[in-house]
Order: sequence, then structure tokens, then C-alpha cells
Amino acid sequence: MIAALRRRISTLPARFHRWSRQADRLGNRGLERAHPFVLLAKHRSRLALRRSAAWLGPRLRPLFARFFRGMAAAERAVRWACRTAVGAATAASRVVTPGRAAAAVLVAAGALLIASQFIDYRGVEIGQPGYARTPDAAKAPTVDVRTAGDAHSYLLVPIGALAMALGLLALRRERRNLGLLVAALGLLSLAVILLVDLPNGLDEGAQASRFAGASAVLEDGFYAELAAAGGMVFAGLLYYARPCRIRISSSGRAASARRRRPLRRASSRARVARSA
Repeated sequence: MIAALRRRISTLPARFHRWSRQADRLGNRGLERAHPFVLLAKHRSRLALRRSAAWLGPRLRPLFARFFRGMAAAERAVRWACRTAVGAATAASRVVTPGRAAAAVLVAAGALLIASQFIDYRGVEIGQPGYARTPDAAKAPTVDVRTAGDAHSYLLVPIGALAMALGLLALRRERRNLGLLVAALGLLSLAVILLVDLPNGLDEGAQASRFAGASAVLEDGFYAELAAAGGMVFAGLLYYARPCRIRISSSGRAASARRRRPLRRASSRARVARSA
């Protein structure tokens, strides 16, 4: 039994060797037979690619040309727009300086303060708790409506006119003290609004005894004059703290010109040695 087992084990490598040789021969024959077909397919694919490129090239070339021409035109348009915007901004910066812009805000704030004196700034709503539960379309009736100038006898009208005059003067002459003057007028206006208009605006007066559920409310005129006074203070301080022009003396100009002057080349060996 042992001898028979040894014979079987010894015959297995020889069988695998024969099987591997046969598989190698079959694979080699298959590759040799398939090689001409592979070459033919490769040749046909190259020929098809050349034909497709020859057919698509003349048709796609005008499209690509138009596309790149459009891109070039768009680039030129963008560059022209950028140059125009830079030129316009440069020209505007020469006219609209920080001082002039702040002065224009001073004039606008003064005009708004004058206009706010003729707008209703307070009123007394009757039955406001009952109307709070109704839809938004319903609104409580308002009585005893007054304008902002009635509370302080139109005191802020001359103040606004003075602020406009100072703003117009600041447009022509660049003086920082004008900004402080307008800021002081704005603080005075804020004091009048908060000390006089606000208590009178929230006082129901005789309407509380005549109607039930009467409540005083502030209207748009109060907030308009408050915004105008705050704008006067802000614009006045901004005009005072604006960037100022730095005056350069003649010696400073000469020094800057010497720094910008190009260096001369040495024309001889002696000058080269001295410069070194």
C-alpha cells in the first residue's frame, strides 16, 4: 500500500506538467489566431477616428472660432468697463471730496429738520385696548393730532435753516469749526426733542378724562426730527474729523523730485570706481 501511494504521488507532477503544456499551447494558438483580428480592429479604429476628425473638423472650426472671438470681445468689453469705472471714480473723487460729502449731509439734515416740523408728531388713540384684538385692517381713531413745531413754537426751524447755511458755507470753504457748530446745533435740537417734545407727545392731557382707553402715541414727525438731529451731530463730527490736505513745502517737493530722479550711468572707469 505504501509503494502504491508513493507511485501515485510521483505521477501527479508529471500529469500537471503535461496539462500546463497543453494549456500553454492552446493559449498560444488562440493568441496567434486573434492577433490579425486585433491589428485589423486597431487599423479600422484609427481610420474611423481620422475620418470622423476630417468630417467634424471643418464643421466645428467655425464654432470654436466664434466662441473664442466672443470671449475676446467680452474680455475687451470688461477691460473697457473697468477703465471707464476707474476714470469715473477718479473724476468723482476730485469733485466729491470727503469734506464736500459731509457738508452735503449737513445741508440734507438741516432740510429734514425743517420739514419734520410740519409733520404730525403725536396723537391720542381712543379705545386702543379694544382695537388690539381686531384684525390689522381696523385702527383706533386718533384725536388731538399735533405737528412737531407746535410743541416748541417752531424753534427748530431757524436751527435747521442755520445748519443748512453752515453746510452751504462748508461746501465753499473748508473750515473744520463749521462742523463743530453744526454738531452743537444738533445736540441742542436733540435736547429740545427729548426734553420738550417727548414728554408732551406722551401726555394724553384732557383726552384721558373725556374718552375711555385713551393713549398717546408718537407719530412719524417725532422720529423724523430725531433722525435729522442725530444726522446733524454725526455729519458735523464727520466733517470735523475728515481727512485734511497735507501741505508740502518747496523743500519737500525738491526732496521728492530728487528721489524720483533716475540715476545717471557712469561714463568712465573713474566714475565707476567713485560710485563703487
